[in-house]
Amino acid sequence: MRFHFFSVLCPLLLLLSGCAGCSAPAEETPPAQRQLFAMDTLMSLTVYGPQGEAAVQAAQQELSRLDGLLSRTDPDSQISQLNARAGDGTWVPLEPETAGALEFAQQTAQLLPGDFDCTIAPVMDAWGFTKQECRMPAPAQLERSLSLVDSAALLVDPSIPAARLERADMAVDLGAVAKGFAAGRAVKAVLDAGASSALLDLGRNVTVLGDGPGGPLWRVAVIDPQDAGRYLGVVAMRDQTASTSGGYERYFEQDGIRYHHIIDPKTGYPADSGLLSVTVISSDPQLADALSTALFVAGKDSALDFWRGREDFELILCSAGGTVTVTEGLEDYFQFQGDAYGYTCETARR
Repeated sequence: MRFHFFSVLCPLLLLLSGCAGCSAPAEETPPAQRQLFAMDTLMSLTVYGPQGEAAVQAAQQELSRLDGLLSRTDPDSQISQLNARAGDGTWVPLEPETAGALEFAQQTAQLLPGDFDCTIAPVMDAWGFTKQECRMPAPAQLERSLSLVDSAALLVDPSIPAARLERADMAVDLGAVAKGFAAGRAVKAVLDAGASSALLDLGRNVTVLGDGPGGPLWRVAVIDPQDAGRYLGVVAMRDQTASTSGGYERYFEQDGIRYHHIIDPKTGYPADSGLLSVTVISSDPQLADALSTALFVAGKDSALDFWRGREDFELILCSAGGTVTVTEGLEDYFQFQGDAYGYTCETARR
């Protein structure tokens, strides 16, 4: 059996792509930079300007604080405390940030029923992805774990704030929203510290703030899901987040079959939607993070139908057949490069 954990070994699923010939003038203050490991991924923070050092330190502190609240693998986190009290009728007191993240996860589950559910944790455990002890679960084990997936049985009261899980052995995993939620809080920390230009790379979730070092737009490369050393293209962004989900991020192989970690809540098996990756571009980091996972499960047609009903995000979809679909809002901002590797590009319109 072979295991592959791309999100740990090479976390930058979306990389900053520098402009040829663009760099900050020598007399400007060098950017302040930090790296930290949080939320099971390596994060890189870069802040420009005279307030950069204070801002990057504030962002780092905020990310570490949120990791302590939202991490499912930290036994002292509030999510772990909530999971430990599942089914006993206890309302577990929470910080407002934890309650907010749980509320958003519930809202996403209601928007995309069957494609997203933060109570998927028992199924993740059955597959062994949580502790990187991956294996094909026995049918009976998978059936029982799947029966525990029910976001309607997660109750959140933001007025206290507190939450509870109605059934024993249920558990929450905020992996599909935590980085986006944290990115939004880190942006606030940067702005509150007086800085206005930053690149916050939280693994597969990249947020850019203000002007880039070579102009008003940042250039962020979207990785080829079939070869991490190549790009599908480069998207120009400002004050936006690019979040990518794909089956290539974390997977294992057993008997010649690849099983990835993005689980379909309807079946309990890795999503088989015909997509290799989904990139969501939005000014809302939390929305981008959640939708990249949910729409990967939903598949191309459903993802585009959902996009046509909203105006707060754009999509880059890479299909298993070799087609890259870019929604029309990115038409002037996405430079396709996948033709060199056999991909074709199309534009989706409303």
